[in-house]
Amino acid sequence: MKFQLEILQIERTCLFKLIWGKGQQMSAMVAYPDAISQLYQVWHKAYLGFYKTALRARVRKPKNEGKISLPQDRHRQLVQAEANFLEEFYRWLRQEALYEIRAKIAGEGSKSKILTSLFLTCQGELERLPWESWELGAEFGGKVAIARSPNNITNSQARNSHKPHKPRILAILGDDTGLDLVGDRTTIDTLKQVADIEFVTWQINQPAAQIKQQIKQALIDDRGWDVLFFAGHSNETNITGGELAIAPNIALSVSEIASDLKTAQSNGLQFALFNSCSGLSIANSLIDLGLSQVAVMREPIHNQVAQVFLLKFLQALADYQDVRHALTQAEEHLKQQNLTYPSAYLIPSLFCHPDAQLYRIQPWGWQQQLKKWLPSRYEAIAASALCLLSIMPPVQNFLLDKRTLVQSVYRDVTGQLPTNKPPITLVHIDEQSLTKAGIDRPVPMDRRYLASLIDPLVAADVEIIGIDYLFDRPQTANDETLAKSIRDAVAQKQTWFIFGAYKQTNGVEVGVAQETQIGDPNWTLQGYTDSLPSYMSLLPESSSCNSACPFAYLLTTVEQIRTQPNAPQPNIDNQFNLRSSVYNYINDSPDYEFIQDTKLSRLTTITQYLGQQWLRPIQDFSLAPDLIYDRLPAWQLLAKEQTKITGKIALIGSGGISRSGTNSRLG
Repeated sequence: MKFQLEILQIERTCLFKLIWGKGQQMSAMVAYPDAISQLYQVWHKAYLGFYKTALRARVRKPKNEGKISLPQDRHRQLVQAEANFLEEFYRWLRQEALYEIRAKIAGEGSKSKILTSLFLTCQGELERLPWESWELGAEFGGKVAIARSPNNITNSQARNSHKPHKPRILAILGDDTGLDLVGDRTTIDTLKQVADIEFVTWQINQPAAQIKQQIKQALIDDRGWDVLFFAGHSNETNITGGELAIAPNIALSVSEIASDLKTAQSNGLQFALFNSCSGLSIANSLIDLGLSQVAVMREPIHNQVAQVFLLKFLQALADYQDVRHALTQAEEHLKQQNLTYPSAYLIPSLFCHPDAQLYRIQPWGWQQQLKKWLPSRYEAIAASALCLLSIMPPVQNFLLDKRTLVQSVYRDVTGQLPTNKPPITLVHIDEQSLTKAGIDRPVPMDRRYLASLIDPLVAADVEIIGIDYLFDRPQTANDETLAKSIRDAVAQKQTWFIFGAYKQTNGVEVGVAQETQIGDPNWTLQGYTDSLPSYMSLLPESSSCNSACPFAYLLTTVEQIRTQPNAPQPNIDNQFNLRSSVYNYINDSPDYEFIQDTKLSRLTTITQYLGQQWLRPIQDFSLAPDLIYDRLPAWQLLAKEQTKITGKIALIGSGGISRSGTNSRLG
């Protein structure tokens, strides 16, 4: 599904107009808060203050910069400015007036289970906002990919060539004053296996007219180009469509090579990447000229960040991913490196003609010959039917149910049931608890209510508290209360807290958001709780468990080591990541070999990437729940009469809430 979203700012009001299908459209008017403009300026100043050298642009210092004493910790200043700016930006986009537009865009993707394309058009101040970070799909369970489309497109787009051929890339390396473009050249050279590459670079003492003519002649080469790449300094201009610094003190404006670019388009040019600074006007100009796709950096970009971005982008391109997917992968990599390159993931943008087919390098040569050996349509249908029949979930589930039933009967007949009292108290926030607490909307869960449950558990000397709710978004009014309860429990009784999280497709956990201040990784833990139906998510893929760790596995590990001498303990003054400390302790101790060995086998880990689940351990439902834990409704925990709590472990989670279900973790 494809949507076009036009955002027009009229003074301090914004008109959102959504267009799709055969002329269908809807619109909404919302006020544009001054806070976004102010916070953007604060972030922009902090961004330039952090990346103050080796920028791929000539950045002028603010007039009053010499009068202001900037903090020494520029990294912390930028991170805080980014958090404040994005929080206000997202709050604006989450307004009720935009609900129908959000629901239409993301809802279509969740229904059809396919990626929804959103082409966003805006101008002026709005154009500088990081629209690509708008997580539209998260609210409705769909997937939305955002690309930009200029206001003005006066020329038709270039036609894409569908004939398989080895792609040709023209790489222009411009002014490298204060930069190191050797890395760019080395990275581009990695594409030589899948593309022909030609470089155009300036020479010392080369006249300006000569280097300009060299570039113009390269653009109009009769053999044509598929991709145009530029690295160096660049800047925005109001009239000439942006300018490129092609050599020291020599600039080339887009308007000077407009006719040459149109010739290149007619010869097959489909995509351009400008790994330089401030490329908004460049992208708008090239799309207006008819080029179908252009990737640029909207803000000044540090030389090292530009090289990291280029490496990940070209790796995805070499894997035959389209340019939008390649850009997303590069952004995600920068986001993972946010400690090193804060805010860098907010800078890249992809501009597209709305009717363009996303460019990707097409397999050619022996790959095309291989297609001749692939099965015919009917052969493929027959082979697929046999494969599907062998892995049909209903068949697997039917057999799995019968296996569990037999195992349950066997346990009961032979008396193989545990006799020990359950060491875990499961605090259920059920319908009755919500009614007594006056909570009519359990999603997201009121964090003050969660704090009220933690306090009596801590008073009852519960040593480990697991919370199966997700704190990936702040609740401004309630976070402080919950954070105080957790901090006091850790400070006074060294209580272990384990928070629920979910694991993204790239293996990275998303759990407690930093801005909530609910938990610090130096004195709290988090583990992912999502799993496939009927299969265990209790075992990690490796013994280190540092990058991602199952919730239940963390709970068991902490229960095993908490009373041991010299074992890590939660402490407000900890300076190192608590989860890393726990598993470093385990890996260094021979007494915990069973924990090191309790993980998915290498074969299981490999086959799960192929979508094969036969070799995964299954969940055993042959034991009744009351043999595993004591169930305690939350309202009873909060009742005036003292409730006895079993064991030293407590779990807080939803208990049969019909209005929230498994999504109750989204708190």
